[in-house]
Amino acid sequence: MDFRFSNQEEAFCREVDEFIRKELPEHWTEECLYWPGGYGSIPDFEGLSSAAEEFRRKLADKGWLALTCPREYGGGERSQIEQAIFQERMSYYRAPGPGVATLIAGPTILQFGSEKTKREWLPRIARAEIRFWLAYSEPNAGSDLAAIKTSAVDDGDDLIINGQKIWSSGAHVSDYAWMLVRTNPDARAHKGISLIMVDNRSKGITIRPLINICGFHSYNEVFFDDVRVPKSNIVGEMNRGWYYVMSALDFERLVVPIGNFKRTFEELVQQVKETKLNDNMLVRDRLAELAIEIDVAYMFFWQTAWMLDRGLQPNIEASVLKLISTQLSQKLASTAVDILGPYGELEHGTRWTPLNGRLCTGYLDCISALVGAGTSEIQRNIIAMRGLGLPWA
Repeated sequence: MDFRFSNQEEAFCREVDEFIRKELPEHWTEECLYWPGGYGSIPDFEGLSSAAEEFRRKLADKGWLALTCPREYGGGERSQIEQAIFQERMSYYRAPGPGVATLIAGPTILQFGSEKTKREWLPRIARAEIRFWLAYSEPNAGSDLAAIKTSAVDDGDDLIINGQKIWSSGAHVSDYAWMLVRTNPDARAHKGISLIMVDNRSKGITIRPLINICGFHSYNEVFFDDVRVPKSNIVGEMNRGWYYVMSALDFERLVVPIGNFKRTFEELVQQVKETKLNDNMLVRDRLAELAIEIDVAYMFFWQTAWMLDRGLQPNIEASVLKLISTQLSQKLASTAVDILGPYGELEHGTRWTPLNGRLCTGYLDCISALVGAGTSEIQRNIIAMRGLGLPWA
């Protein structure tokens, strides 16, 4: 595997970098509290500023919100390596941009949706006209998604949905739920589930905020009471939703803010130099260890893009990338707070706070990285069974 960029890829990297530097709202990178890998500090969930939305529209105008999608559906028809370059540069600047719609829903629709579904939804996603939230987890169904209870009963041309979703990131600032529902209660757990897109404006939907440990409104609990949804909003075939979402989860696990790890590490090193802590050999060793692990994560990141460009399915590799990057999220936060001591625990808003309070936020938020898109334990099971051929324990 040769991960060196071609001349075209190098040029695209420079183009993206120059665009972000020019168009990103002033001071966004420095003021954004997003911690790499965390689910509780993603800036979009706190509210969508007009400047951020304008930046997103400019990305859509460039065709960069659906980079790998075919042009006939509004995409840029670029390679997976170029998509990875775009993600790396965007995350390095903590820029608002691609979300569930473009990185999870779009690729899944492209792979499994009917031609009618593709033509109806993909151009709208590419133009940044709609936003999705993931309606998977329920009070008694998280890592075991096959245990979902939310029902969707057949009623002519519609399904009538009743149930509850929880830990619903960004539901309050989205347009549609990307939702798992049980459409055949008599079938085996994995075989009676469908994937459907549900309009947030539908009658019978109630969204209640859940304030996370960082003090942000990122999560929600969402209730569905006799919500009527057209069957035409089903993705693929009825009762095949489990298999589609397993593929969608692979897409989600590939969405790693790899550039943000590098940027945050650079900021930490600069803080260490400014406070004269770089003379301490233990500090230097801890930082060197982090630098190596970030480089390793980068290699896995480029590997998955390399595989996708060659028609290979990085199912195991997606779990490896997700596992090492979320473990890295926790290690980066813990190391930073250990090095900076009580200063690392200061919240945003005081003159003594290093890195604008990102360390405090990250220390609290990094735990969510170990849970979202499948816990670290789930990833280890996938690697063990699918990658190493070990039996289910």
